[in-house]
Amino acid sequence: MTRRLTLAALLLAGPAFAHHGWSSFDRAKVLELEAPVLRSTYANPHGILALARDGAELTIELAPTSRMEARGLSAADIAPGRVVRVHAYEATNNPRLFRAEWIEIEGRRVELR
Repeated sequence: MTRRLTLAALLLAGPAFAHHGWSSFDRAKVLELEAPVLRSTYANPHGILALARDGAELTIELAPTSRMEARGLSAADIAPGRVVRVHAYEATNNPRLFRAEWIEIEGRRVELR
């Protein structure tokens, strides 16, 4: 029984350990990129975009859905194929992971912080 409880606790705690704070992004390493969305997720703990730059796929973390909705950013705005412009900061431990400060769709800027 103890083994099952330990396994259950680890499975439930896994996402909490895997998630990182905003301090793990370097504000000195800025990404300015305009590109079509390859894939997107409009879900919590935060939305995610996949964009390509120089043949490499980058992951862009957005805000939680409640914040995106409150600021007028819908799932349709970030659907695959839509062209977006992002201003984002590189993760300190992963040069292909970024946190978006803002996103622009068809000239409309949405602040995500």
